[in-house]
Amino acid sequence: MDLAPPLVVVLGSIAFAVFWVLAVFPTAPFLPIGRTAGSLLGATLMVILKVLSPEEAYSSIDLQILGLLFGTMVLSIYLEKADVFKYLTILLTWKSRGAKDLLCRICVVAAISSIFFTNDTSCVFLTEFVLKLARRNNFPPHPFLLALASSANIGSSASSIGNPQNLIIVTESNISFLGFLLGLLPAMLVGMVVNTLILLCMFWKDLGEEECLVTEYVSSHEISPPAISNQSSSQEWYFSLEAGVEQSFPNKDGLGGDEFSRMREENYWKGVNGNTEGGSGDHVIPLEEKEISDVRWKRLLWKTGVYLVTIGMLIALLMNYNMSWTALSAAVALTVLDFKDARPCLEKVSYSILIFFSGMFITVEGFNRTGIPGTLWNIMEHHAQLNSISGLVVLSLVILVLSNVVSNVPTVLLLGVRVATAASLISRSEVKKAWLVLAWVSTVAGNLTLLGSAANLIVCEQARKVPFFAYTLSFWGHLKFGVPSTLIVTAVGLMLITS
Repeated sequence: MDLAPPLVVVLGSIAFAVFWVLAVFPTAPFLPIGRTAGSLLGATLMVILKVLSPEEAYSSIDLQILGLLFGTMVLSIYLEKADVFKYLTILLTWKSRGAKDLLCRICVVAAISSIFFTNDTSCVFLTEFVLKLARRNNFPPHPFLLALASSANIGSSASSIGNPQNLIIVTESNISFLGFLLGLLPAMLVGMVVNTLILLCMFWKDLGEEECLVTEYVSSHEISPPAISNQSSSQEWYFSLEAGVEQSFPNKDGLGGDEFSRMREENYWKGVNGNTEGGSGDHVIPLEEKEISDVRWKRLLWKTGVYLVTIGMLIALLMNYNMSWTALSAAVALTVLDFKDARPCLEKVSYSILIFFSGMFITVEGFNRTGIPGTLWNIMEHHAQLNSISGLVVLSLVILVLSNVVSNVPTVLLLGVRVATAASLISRSEVKKAWLVLAWVSTVAGNLTLLGSAANLIVCEQARKVPFFAYTLSFWGHLKFGVPSTLIVTAVGLMLITS
């Protein structure tokens, strides 16, 4: 693509620069408006400065990707309600043999959970637990937080729904869910092992030999009530349930919260006074006990339904159904299955991410219209061919640097079609390989620096805000591990992908 007229090049570059600065430095002192507002500002400037027309701006927004993102977010919210992440945290502590064992478990759990729930979601739900577990057992938090963030990034590379850039790649390349998984799963598994070994080598002395104290995570609906020997113990059991269960699961008349609690207390005292169901006085069973049993069974059935819907979605993806509508269908099915006002769950969706992506699509399209990315790629194209080792190294370095300068998602938007087109000139089989290389390198590149991926920032910010256990993950502390890990894991993965 040739360069656009000079005025368009200058104005488009200014708009893109504004977007880039606010994406990398969202709290810049001169304009601390954040990434989302910065994305909207960049998109608006592209239209106001007439780099794009309003119609071109709207058409550049990829609704398939936004739909897929929204669907997977809703799915993750309901899976969290169904205790999936609580079960994952139990795996981290069950019969743990010490700090090194715990570190390995964190790497495995973070990587595997990121395949299905995205790297950002896994980090959101696991960061606080991992930090508290390390602090309570007097382990240094630094290696465990690095293990969580880096393994989540590596694990997400194997799935088309593991991270945002993979969603874009699958949409643009038309690679099936199964084809993408099989193409990158070996590299992901080996990369996870190599990353874990690097962590162990770097922090072997810091981890020591202490045994890990098991921290059980038990929610209210998982507790089995004790044998009821008298009315007093029955009352203690009933009123020890967490308020969340009472509010979340109404009785058969649709009552919940305080009203349900009041009725349960009245029914309990009916049992104490000798009022029984069916008029039999041989054995008094308070109505409250049956209500609690009903609540537990209803919750068990609901959780089973959530897991079945999730499995059905994965099967549909494996059968190569449209990913966006598959995810949206699963999200709608879960809201219906929940059988209550979906507003509280839908309010947890990160709409700011959807807005950020919308603005970014417009901004990147405007920058493409300037002709600068195409011109730069024309210069590098002859040195970045997949059919030679030197070309593969050059291409990987370009993706690696760009992913840490402009972030991995814009990098994929800028390079995706160009890399695939160049590969098609070699052979048709090279096209899929080119997309997989782009997915692998752009994802693992997120481990290079603290600013390389949103997952890193999530871990950093969450750890910094945990009450009484706070820990600050510094830029340089991350870089000392990030550079060797990223380079080695990227190289190992590329050997498997291109072999």
